[in-house]
Amino acid sequence: MLCIVHKSTDPYFNIATDEFIFKHLKEDVFMLWQNDNAIIVGKHQNALAEINLDYVKEKSIHVVRRLSGGGAVYHDMGNLNFSFTHTGSDASKMVDFRKYTQPIIDVLQSLGVNATFEGRNDLMIEGKKFSGNAEHVVGKKVLHHGTLLFSSQMRDISGALKINPLKYKGRATKSVPKRVTNIVDHLESPISLEAFRDKIMDHIVATHENCRMYEFSENDLATIQKIRDEKYATWDWNFGYSPEYDLTQGIRTDAGTIEIHMNVADGKITGLKLLGDFFHIKSVEELEEKLIGCKHEESALLSRLREIKPDTYIKDLKPEALVEGML
Repeated sequence: MLCIVHKSTDPYFNIATDEFIFKHLKEDVFMLWQNDNAIIVGKHQNALAEINLDYVKEKSIHVVRRLSGGGAVYHDMGNLNFSFTHTGSDASKMVDFRKYTQPIIDVLQSLGVNATFEGRNDLMIEGKKFSGNAEHVVGKKVLHHGTLLFSSQMRDISGALKINPLKYKGRATKSVPKRVTNIVDHLESPISLEAFRDKIMDHIVATHENCRMYEFSENDLATIQKIRDEKYATWDWNFGYSPEYDLTQGIRTDAGTIEIHMNVADGKITGLKLLGDFFHIKSVEELEEKLIGCKHEESALLSRLREIKPDTYIKDLKPEALVEGML
């Protein structure tokens, strides 16, 4: 098995690396890695419905969709991530969360921490979650990856993932909030994240056959960069891939109160209705129609509305005000 300590902290590059080790390396792999501030959403989730958009923009938090299903998780430099890839002979036995999380439990218990596996895919300490896990299976190969909250900023976790539950409605898989905890708060003796990372790697090498340390070649890195740039750093993948959803929101503007009812599919507006106590100058239906097909994304909406000039349809309605209500 190839063992990798991945040094990149670029979330787009690192999620691309997960795809690379799954699709391009034939040998089984174990990898440890970290992301700078990011929300990593499950493949089948509506990204906008999982995040506090204002907080994410204020804190410059990356939003990246991963290959696997499951819920959204927050990553920062106090979080350590691990990935396994494995090729087996029996596809029916490929999904095995306990198998791939047991080494983490073993290391923590050796440090005096009573970590347990609970539910479908969570690791817990004293009833609080410190690790979420997800898997992606194709044929007889599995990618298992998990998060380990070591010394993460809990305020940022709650701020980034706190959303209005009534704002978005759709068929996407929703994250289920749970109480979380940091590993560092349960250690008998303090250690650094780097020392904890090394203990995990040492345990993997000691308990798995034919392990050897591996560093990505220049060709590997070039391939990962291409995957990053063409997929994981794009709006089409991170937001446009979202399942169909509806948005309903009311806002107060200089034009009056506006109630927005919007349908989105493939990241683009498919239906729009504006209601409220505003005064129209020209047909509001014409304004609505001109927004059909626009990407549900801030810069695209602003560009379209500045071109349309919404105050020629609704008195005193500025593009910026309407966009704020559409996100």
